[in-house]
Amino acid sequence: MAREIAITLYLMVFKTIFALAKWFPIKRKVVFVVSFSENNQRIWKEMMRQDVPCRVIFLATDKMYPIFSREQEAETLLFEVKHPVQFLKGIYHLATSKVVLVDNYYGFMAVSDFKKEVTCIQLWHANGAIKKFGLQDPSNEMRSAKAISRFKKVYAKFNKIIVGSEAMADIFREAFGAKEEQFARTGIPRTDPFFDKPKQRRIVDKLYGKFPYLRGKKVVLYAPTYREQDLVAFRLQLDLEKLVPSFSEDMILLVKLHPAVRGRMVIPDDMKDKVFDVSTYAGMNELLFVSDVLITDYSSIPFEYSLLKKPMIFYLYDHESYLLERGVWEDYKTSLPGPVAYTTEEVNRILLEDSFIEEGASVAEFCKRWNQYSQGHSSENVVRLINDCL
Repeated sequence: MAREIAITLYLMVFKTIFALAKWFPIKRKVVFVVSFSENNQRIWKEMMRQDVPCRVIFLATDKMYPIFSREQEAETLLFEVKHPVQFLKGIYHLATSKVVLVDNYYGFMAVSDFKKEVTCIQLWHANGAIKKFGLQDPSNEMRSAKAISRFKKVYAKFNKIIVGSEAMADIFREAFGAKEEQFARTGIPRTDPFFDKPKQRRIVDKLYGKFPYLRGKKVVLYAPTYREQDLVAFRLQLDLEKLVPSFSEDMILLVKLHPAVRGRMVIPDDMKDKVFDVSTYAGMNELLFVSDVLITDYSSIPFEYSLLKKPMIFYLYDHESYLLERGVWEDYKTSLPGPVAYTTEEVNRILLEDSFIEEGASVAEFCKRWNQYSQGHSSENVVRLINDCL
């Protein structure tokens, strides 16, 4: 109840300030509201390449601010209440920009009554989904009718929703209540580097320079999904004592944890030449280029990794409890492009036997389904859409 009251008060203040800012005229500006980096960075670089004639403002969280504040050709503001001056400027830009791009659910959108000439584009941060979200999130059963109404108001603000496949469009229909006319089938900008071999080679060379231990190794990357209970008591569920001793001489393990729990992993002294914590490295997709095998669970990483046609293992040690808590969009075990393991011993067996015979969809089928419109020109397509709206 207290949380709902706080949200209501916050939105009342936001709505008032936004309404006052609307008295100013709309200008040729593009505002990015950013919680994630890769899609937004790809679009911004393409806008600079095309020399799009407009002003660009990034409204960023504390986490994203260091990344986007480096962009000298754009203005970056800390869009959080604890930075009141920048927050107020951000609301002004939201109310007076011709195009607004958002990459997540933002509650303030429920009271952002844009003028009719403004285009709001939802640039979702993943090009596929296993976990349920939006109107289909199982946790909605615990929410008030007022909260659900607020969600619907936010989703109704999206004039265009960027999609990379019909599979993802179907999910947005359920998650956002989206209509056909809202979809922009441009492909997902963050996938563009997966079609650029010279860029991939440059990334690999950069990573070899930063992490020399990668060179000449068979790299296994473990990237588990964030779980809220990890904040209370984090424990790596992949048992290194059972896994690493069986590695061949040329195998190493990289572990990429969620930013919320990074720094909590302890690597035993006798494994420090085989196991490396790369959680502080920001470029998740870049790590995919130097990885030979991906171990993950319910994350969106496989949707991009499938473009590389490399093997994956799905380590679902908590699948029953996770299904109850978060929910999934379909019978995920038959649609995943790789074998499923429930214990470290099973992961180990699959790695040792190289037994990557898919138990569900093949990597190629999975890639074709989820990357249907992502063919290496997605950033160009999105910038063309932005230009059309300016």
